[in-house]
Amino acid sequence: MNHFENVSVIGFDADDTLWVNETYFREVEDKFAKILEDYEVNDRAIQELFKVEIRNLKKYGYGIKGFVLSMIECALDLSNHTLPQTSISEIINLGKEMIEYPIELLPDVVDVISRLKGEYRLIVVTKGDLLDQERKLQRSKISHYFHHVEIVHEKEEANYSKLLRQQDIDPKEFLMVGNSLKSDVLPVVGIGAQAVHIPYHTTWQHEEAEPQSHENADYLTLSTIADLPGYLLTD
Repeated sequence: MNHFENVSVIGFDADDTLWVNETYFREVEDKFAKILEDYEVNDRAIQELFKVEIRNLKKYGYGIKGFVLSMIECALDLSNHTLPQTSISEIINLGKEMIEYPIELLPDVVDVISRLKGEYRLIVVTKGDLLDQERKLQRSKISHYFHHVEIVHEKEEANYSKLLRQQDIDPKEFLMVGNSLKSDVLPVVGIGAQAVHIPYHTTWQHEEAEPQSHENADYLTLSTIADLPGYLLTD
């Protein structure tokens, strides 16, 4: 049974919806804390890094390059600017390694989007560094399934509304699918469109929504993307 009978366009988040992303950042955070072990305990180093990242978001935006700059700044702060140059090089190399990570598609993604492509216009709506996201989409080898790719600095109501206007999409005909309540669900529901939340096992602290912000929001939660066609396709 089609639970979204008015939908004609489906937007997919990229990171941790189509492919693995946050897991890699958490792994690098642990390596960063190891580099700083002579100056700060593991948990505190990671907490301080998060504070620096949030402070720098308006300057650097999201993505690996901003993450590396924040790691360097945090490391210098925690070491009182005594961190050896070799350690700074280690941090830079962590970022370079992240950029070269292979893209690991999440289970059932290709099957789902291939089934939906013939019935819906599919687009990607992701945030982050333009080069980072374009590179990941190219390496994913699934870009041909999507009619349009939108890379934004933030996923807010205004940005979703602008996208739908530019693509001539009626909000009532738009469905967004993603792992973040804060970025992929609540802003979309707020402009009169529909959303499906597919939680990922790891969520960046900044992407966690306050419970009161979504207690009355109308959206569907699925445990896996494999269940999505069952709510969209009638056969």
